[in-house]
Amino acid sequence: MEEVQTLEAVNAAGVKATFSNEKYGTHERNTFDIWLAKSDRPTPLVIYIHGGGFVSGDKSRYYDSEDWIRFLEAGISVASINYRYMNQPPYGILSSMKDSKRCLQYIRFNAQKYNVDKAKIACSGGSAGAGTSLWLAFSDDMAELESTDPILQESTRLCCAGAFATQATYDILLWPEILNFPLHTTPEEQLIIARAFGLKSAEGIDLWALTEIREELDFLGKMDENAPPFFVHNRREGGTPTNDDELQHHPLHAKALKEKADSLGVEAVVYAPAIGIVHESGKDLVDFFSEKLLLD
Repeated sequence: MEEVQTLEAVNAAGVKATFSNEKYGTHERNTFDIWLAKSDRPTPLVIYIHGGGFVSGDKSRYYDSEDWIRFLEAGISVASINYRYMNQPPYGILSSMKDSKRCLQYIRFNAQKYNVDKAKIACSGGSAGAGTSLWLAFSDDMAELESTDPILQESTRLCCAGAFATQATYDILLWPEILNFPLHTTPEEQLIIARAFGLKSAEGIDLWALTEIREELDFLGKMDENAPPFFVHNRREGGTPTNDDELQHHPLHAKALKEKADSLGVEAVVYAPAIGIVHESGKDLVDFFSEKLLLD
């Protein structure tokens, strides 16, 4: 059943969103709230994408974030978005992430209305929102320049990205290698992967052969030397995963992202203290984003 958001769009400082429940698409969950920093010129923007395994959660997740107050005080606007769940048509993780992509493009298309600098937009979130932020960051520009929809003609490139308790990839078949954990092949587990890939059933299907969807969901594989700077933080314990939560949010996901970034020379601030990864700069997300977004 569809979750109904009842919280008013008010941040931790008691400030109402400048615009709330803005529509960026046709689905009922295609909405966002945005707090505009006070400025006479276009401002940078941080878009928050909520977590919830692509089956729950909403844009109120970060209303109480103290980071938002710091961003707004620094002259950086903040938005928080909803997107359709993966169990809603057209189904799968990719359909959820494409909603976030469209919201990014919608805000760029309406940059004048929201007083946003189109060249200085970042995305951040936790879990599903983290993975979506990194998918946007590492994908080639998904602007459809020949589209009849002017929104889809807008760029999807980010200035930087942030990720908390992220996965390393949504090609779930690669997780055993990343986590040094055997792939289970029970019918229930195969069905979970199939549904994440956008299928209703795994019966009679070789999931490994679904190369097109797997490559599209593999944002770790998409990362190249042109990727924007990114920030990752994972507070979870290491060791052998004992349940789905530990599997999905294991700090080795963060390690895999760091190792790929290091190999490519991509700037990444990564914290996964349970497995000994601590960045020497001591920067938090606000420090990191502000450094990138406030550059002239």
